[in-house]
Amino acid sequence: MGATAIPMSMSRFRSLRCQAALIAAASLFAASGTVIAQTAPAAATASAAASQPALPASAATAVGATQGFPVPPEIAARSYMLIDISAGNQVLAAKDMDVPMEPASLTKLMTAYIVFDALRNKQITLDQTFGVSQKAWKMPGSRMFIEPSMQVRVEDLIKGMIVQSGNDATMALAEGLAGSEEAFVQKMNDAARTLGMNNTGYRNAEGLTAEGHTTTARDMAILSTRLLNDFPEYVHYYAIKQYSYPGTPESNANNRNSLLFRDPTVDGLKTGHTNAAGYNLIATAKRDFPNMPEGRRILAIVFGTASEAARANETQKLLNWGYTAFEGIQLFGAEQAAVQARIWKGEQSEVGLGRHEAIAVAVPTGRAGELSTQVERPDPLLAPVAKDQQVGTLQVKLGDQVLATRPLLALQAVNEAGFFRRLWDTIMLWFK
Repeated sequence: MGATAIPMSMSRFRSLRCQAALIAAASLFAASGTVIAQTAPAAATASAAASQPALPASAATAVGATQGFPVPPEIAARSYMLIDISAGNQVLAAKDMDVPMEPASLTKLMTAYIVFDALRNKQITLDQTFGVSQKAWKMPGSRMFIEPSMQVRVEDLIKGMIVQSGNDATMALAEGLAGSEEAFVQKMNDAARTLGMNNTGYRNAEGLTAEGHTTTARDMAILSTRLLNDFPEYVHYYAIKQYSYPGTPESNANNRNSLLFRDPTVDGLKTGHTNAAGYNLIATAKRDFPNMPEGRRILAIVFGTASEAARANETQKLLNWGYTAFEGIQLFGAEQAAVQARIWKGEQSEVGLGRHEAIAVAVPTGRAGELSTQVERPDPLLAPVAKDQQVGTLQVKLGDQVLATRPLLALQAVNEAGFFRRLWDTIMLWFK
């Protein structure tokens, strides 16, 4: 395999006990022959095209505190996690990210994920109406104030669930989509397993306290990043500041996420509260940032603060710290080759290895010069190679510490050459 090194500049990255890369658990590709390390060319400049990185796979790799990385501020919460989504879901800071927590209405993120998936698959439509059962009408806690006589559009129920955190709207969606809450909860748990949320168990669709209804900050990070990545056409609902269904109290219209009103860069996601859970919040912000052509998105997850004000203040503190303590640097743009690899017995002699999304990382301020990259790939690399076939791995390091590992794909197909070209390359390989 070949390895390619890239010096890079980055700054500001402060991490507590737990820095991690919520990145895809890269599967090792099988390759015959020698594995070589090839040095990559200099990283892309800030003007290179960028795109939102692909969402991570289900696993996250925890990294202990490292000398030279910033320490986050004191956060008055039972558990928290801060993730730079634009840097491939790199974890900037975390506390007790695998300790079970009650999600309260953060549960509704999974409810929404399943509803959005049904919309995407055309099982339901936004204009379709669902009835309101007696069970939905009588739901305790936060409500949209819909009644059994109503037939409510799916889109209105989504707004009621997200903006007003309506337990009645949530139940109407669950029953309308799956026939019963029990059947819907099974879908939730099945989805959690599929996404790799291995420490999450759902007992209801809305988040009221129930035995075994728990999650972790790590699992909520997986769900939140998947929600943002998988359903970009629907996540705009989380930025709505006010909504009330016609005929219901307008005093109930404000979104519970008060950061939407105080920070113009915040555009989601969800609050949660029960007496047992405390005050929870998952917030995401996107800000313009040097070296990141399409901006920089960070996600903060906070569990178990003492009040509405505290959850907003502590989450805002985390977000601001993430943007100031770390700098995002785009290494390669979308569809840009990290390296041109020599390929043998093919119609072309080289193939570009890269990704369909931009590759970026976050580093502490002042340590950009320590950044390097290395590409590992099979050698010799033989045609044919299919477009999007994994052909190598990019490792990004800050000094001696690995910040990120990304699978590299063939950006174009290389067909097998004719007989004489293959014969010539076979002879050349004898002398290689």
